[in-house]
Amino acid sequence: MKYLHTMVRVTDIDASLRFYCDALGLRQLSRRDYPQGRFTLVFLAAPGDERAQVELTWNWDPEQYAGGRNFGHLAYEVEDLYATCAQLAAHGVPILRPPRDGHMAFVRSPDNISIELLQKGAALPPAEPWKSMPNSGSW
Repeated sequence: MKYLHTMVRVTDIDASLRFYCDALGLRQLSRRDYPQGRFTLVFLAAPGDERAQVELTWNWDPEQYAGGRNFGHLAYEVEDLYATCAQLAAHGVPILRPPRDGHMAFVRSPDNISIELLQKGAALPPAEPWKSMPNSGSW
């Protein structure tokens, strides 16, 4: 058995690609439009690790997706947690669970998918502005 990907339904493909690619740093591997089915599939992966993929499914006809805690979150290991959070914040992404401990942070995609960011290796020393930042919302 081999893990292939996680599928996430999105409501705005352009906003989702700005979040996952521009802000988070994932790379688009492929995109296929299916006009007869009225949907688009976009496969993404972290640079250098194409084995663990995220499939964004965009149904062209508007739908409402209710969030459920049964999904949980996507998790990514990052080289520098503080730099990653600063990059996301620069793109207007709220840091819901700041990396106060230098080890873990949470953000959400435009479709409210929770994303966990984990520091590669040992936790970074606590540093401002992160160590004083309160949690906001839910993750």
